[in-house]
Amino acid sequence: MEAAHNGPVADTAVPGTVTLDIAVESPEQMRDLGRLIAGVLAPGDLVMLTGELGAGKTTLTRGLGEGLGVRGAVTSPTFVIARVHPSLGDGPALVHVDAYRLGGGLDEMEDLDLDVSLPESVVVVEWGDGKVEELSDDRLQVLIHRAVGDTDDERRTVTLVGIGERWVDLRTDLALA
Repeated sequence: MEAAHNGPVADTAVPGTVTLDIAVESPEQMRDLGRLIAGVLAPGDLVMLTGELGAGKTTLTRGLGEGLGVRGAVTSPTFVIARVHPSLGDGPALVHVDAYRLGGGLDEMEDLDLDVSLPESVVVVEWGDGKVEELSDDRLQVLIHRAVGDTDDERRTVTLVGIGERWVDLRTDLALA
């Protein structure tokens, strides 16, 4: 797993964003990346995961759960929509949401009461684009790209986009984690 240094430190087109590209070569490295990101997460953080089916969103979330030290196996919540994994220690709970089956309606997202869970939990939403941005001005967007035409089906580029003041020091925080 390597951080690509060719991406911008700050995206000047969108004020208040920090972007970091990371090459991931295997599912194990995707879990490791999740554990690394977990080291910088705090209660109230919103993490949005975007990527095609099979890109590694749930694998990354498993690593987040391991890094946060939460109870229960982190599996895709596709059919239950949301799962809460309480902390085994004094850290935040992990609320894992799969918005894939939800329509674009804000009412469906509001029914999940994520705004109530957010202050004391880390909320991770798969397929949340256009559905959960209103929950927080500060969020970490994780974009998982499978290399097109690549013969290695496991290779991914993961782009972390920190939006808002909370994520200004994303590069430094990840280096320290």
